[in-house]
Amino acid sequence: MKTEKEKMIDGEYYLAGDSTLIKDRRKAKNLLHRLNVTEYRLTKKAKEILKELIPNAGPNLYIEPPFHCDYGYNISCGENVYFNVNCVVLDCAKVTIGSNVFFAPGVQLYTATHPLDAELRKTLENALPITIGDDCWIGGNSVICPGITIGKGCVIGAGSVVTKNIPDNSLAVGNPAKVIRKLNQE
Repeated sequence: MKTEKEKMIDGEYYLAGDSTLIKDRRKAKNLLHRLNVTEYRLTKKAKEILKELIPNAGPNLYIEPPFHCDYGYNISCGENVYFNVNCVVLDCAKVTIGSNVFFAPGVQLYTATHPLDAELRKTLENALPITIGDDCWIGGNSVICPGITIGKGCVIGAGSVVTKNIPDNSLAVGNPAKVIRKLNQE
């Protein structure tokens, strides 16, 4: 039988109030408090906090506090990933970020989702993974919804709400975000 944590990571309905998940979120919140309040600059101590919070990050992960996430351990990043201020990553499911990806201020990545049925929603939730390819730029105050894949080389315009997958080398804007042109093609 799967644990609630295994169900969460696998995208199945799970109980968020499970004691292991509560403990994991508390650990992340304690690390975030240290990052967002005590350090607040990318010091040697802040880099150590980030390594503990997001152990699956490649070299040169740079986060401008404040930053928020649920667990941290469900986030994996390639090289040279930059989060500007006020970014939120609800990482109940896997969040996979390629290399050379830039997040403008206020970007929000939501893997968490909830049942449409009101009775189920009182006790259960689930999450769907988010994947962002290499060489992407996500504009300020954009929202990436659960289960979305953004291909490599994409630009998401500021204020966009991404509700559908975005193919490689696309410029997508709006609410809901729509591809308005291809990039890097002659």
